[in-house]
Amino acid sequence: MVSEIDKYVSVFLTSMFKFVIGPLVATYQELSVLEATIFTILGGMTTIIVITLVGDKLRKYINQKFFKKRKLFTPKNRRRVRFIKKYGLNGVAFLTPIIFGPIVGALLAVTLGEPKKKVITYMLASSAFWAVFLSLLFHHTSLFL
Repeated sequence: MVSEIDKYVSVFLTSMFKFVIGPLVATYQELSVLEATIFTILGGMTTIIVITLVGDKLRKYINQKFFKKRKLFTPKNRRRVRFIKKYGLNGVAFLTPIIFGPIVGALLAVTLGEPKKKVITYMLASSAFWAVFLSLLFHHTSLFL
């Protein structure tokens, strides 16, 4: 038998790495929508806050260590730059929970050069929206299984 704390920790840890999976795990563990939402937000925001606070140093280290001979002008990089110019922090924050995940989304947000407080605020709003939406969606669709 899995204790309640183990269920919360599993949702928290899952959400730290892949946000969308957190509410799914919570539904599978038979947690309420409120519990799923809270622990999904906590997990995702933990990663986002840590990366936002140390993101510049982390990004520089990764670039120096792994991408010394990387081509700068590739089609993939051009698409990223176009997306960031068009949508900025709003777009990155909105898509982070469902597409990028907390790690990549936070690193992208840091590269925009926005103030850290603004990055964390936008990411929190987006995380809250998606956590509620996904928790409700998975909870109500699992009733029919």
